[in-house]
Amino acid sequence: MSEGSVTIRDVARAVGLSVATVSRALNGASNVLPETRQRVLEAAQQLQFTPSSVARSLSTRRHDCIGLLLPDLHGEYFSELIRGIDQAARARGLALLVSSSHDDADEAASALRAMNGRVDGLLLMSPHADTEFLRSKLPARLPTVLLNTAASLPDLPRLGIDNFGGARAMSAHLVAQLQERPEARIAFIAGPAGNHEAAERLRGFRAALPARMQPWVLEGDFSEDSGYAAGRQLMRGRERPAAVFAANDMMAIGCLRALREAGMAVPRDVALAGFDDIPISRYLTPALSTVRVPIAQLGVAAFNTLLRRLEDPEAAPDSPQTLPLELVLRHSCGANPS
Repeated sequence: MSEGSVTIRDVARAVGLSVATVSRALNGASNVLPETRQRVLEAAQQLQFTPSSVARSLSTRRHDCIGLLLPDLHGEYFSELIRGIDQAARARGLALLVSSSHDDADEAASALRAMNGRVDGLLLMSPHADTEFLRSKLPARLPTVLLNTAASLPDLPRLGIDNFGGARAMSAHLVAQLQERPEARIAFIAGPAGNHEAAERLRGFRAALPARMQPWVLEGDFSEDSGYAAGRQLMRGRERPAAVFAANDMMAIGCLRALREAGMAVPRDVALAGFDDIPISRYLTPALSTVRVPIAQLGVAAFNTLLRRLEDPEAAPDSPQTLPLELVLRHSCGANPS
């Protein structure tokens, strides 16, 4: 058997292990026993197979390309997500094909058709991906991992973040800041209707409010413009909120501008918080309190899940994963971080 014809499956067959285990051993993963790693390395050497051949030799690989379908490409959230996935893909010698559904189900279906036959696997984030959509629109036999998607199918791995828990934690913090002001209210700028993440963040906000505090919800669409419009709407009303919690940082940035134009000082007159912790949030004046989403890490975790599926198509799909989030309290909500 010549070196060029040796595949990772040949190594796996020689040592009697799964392709996924052999791949982890060759790549130095920490969850492989030393004696197992030694067996794999010795077999690879005997077969003249080197770890640098892994990405090229996966038996299911045809294009050395991974597809990524997102609801939008605008904004720092998606830039960070793409960056994380792209770095992980390039480290394995794979290209990344990126497309957007533009928050439209027909556009998502069209993008899936265009990617079919051009990519070896797909990472899919779409608010329109309900169960029926997945069954009818996903190309047959295309390995797929779902990202932040409410729908699920038994054979599709799914990764997400704790949108509900993160929004509830930030809302609870704002409520605690206002406990000596029973008349005070918190306004929430919601994300787009029909979006799973937006719905979970709104649910978390409502869950944290005490009985005395009525929910105050304004429409938004995750854009700076919608945050600015919501902020202006708040400033035109008779009642002013003591705090504003935007369902993402981009809307919080737009709202901050509207508050300033109305002569309101943040956080002296009104506290402000966002969600995502995009890179620019820490450089605002005042720095934005937010819920930190490990955006790039989410992308890497999704890519690694897809890669395991490509390496061993017969393996059982990974269990759904939900990444925890954390509060980042900065000056915009009155915090004084060290």
